[in-house]
Amino acid sequence: MDDRPTLRDLDVEQYLADPAKKQHFVTPMFDIIAPRYDQFTRVFSFGMDRRWKEALLTEAVAGAPASGAVVLDLACGTGDIAFALAERLNEARVTGLDASPKMIEGAKLRRRANAGGAAGRVAFQVGDMMRLAAVADASVDLVTAGYAFRNVPDYRAALAEVARVLRPGGRLLTLDFYRPESRAWRALFLGYLRVAGDVVGWLWHREPVVYGYIARSIAHFVSAPDFTLALEAAGFAVERVERKLLGGVALHVAGRAVTSN
Repeated sequence: MDDRPTLRDLDVEQYLADPAKKQHFVTPMFDIIAPRYDQFTRVFSFGMDRRWKEALLTEAVAGAPASGAVVLDLACGTGDIAFALAERLNEARVTGLDASPKMIEGAKLRRRANAGGAAGRVAFQVGDMMRLAAVADASVDLVTAGYAFRNVPDYRAALAEVARVLRPGGRLLTLDFYRPESRAWRALFLGYLRVAGDVVGWLWHREPVVYGYIARSIAHFVSAPDFTLALEAAGFAVERVERKLLGGVALHVAGRAVTSN
């Protein structure tokens, strides 16, 4: 008997519009796609996802402490960014956090398959990035977030938590999809993502919405410039924004502002 959750009969727009309901849709959705998530991101982006994440990793390594960095990887999925950071940062301690138990299960399987070396410095846990209760104030040197803030019920609350746990001068690097400012490009961009996502979701999981969700979530999110403003409002100094796909994707590099007494 197949006891997987099913989402095809749910009103996605209703869940995305209501912060109290959103996580109840997002978590089971990622549980469904976890086994093929990494494959999907490569195929769906025509290989660009790999380059985008490489840019994030390059920035992360360039601004991290020379040794022993404390790193938090939000919405870590099956751990690709977390493992790469552990390999590139000398003696770094990396914690990957994700709301999806199935994603964390996959990440732990990858860690066991690569036991020893840098993988031994990576830990994974199920958690809510809006409530990082187990992480002390000003205790983290670097936070990375790949496709993270768009998927939480309140991205401003999540930014406030990141600001709390980062030490002054610590850095946040976030890669995500955003709502393009151009109406014409927005219609084309979201139209492609919706149709292609629905088709792949049906072929792979018999759940069209699990990948068609991307377009719908972007429509409910903000533009890259608006996210820059949200970062600044949360106490970050935005160092650089790398826009891709005419604003449909962006990498934000931000530092936790150092306040003077």
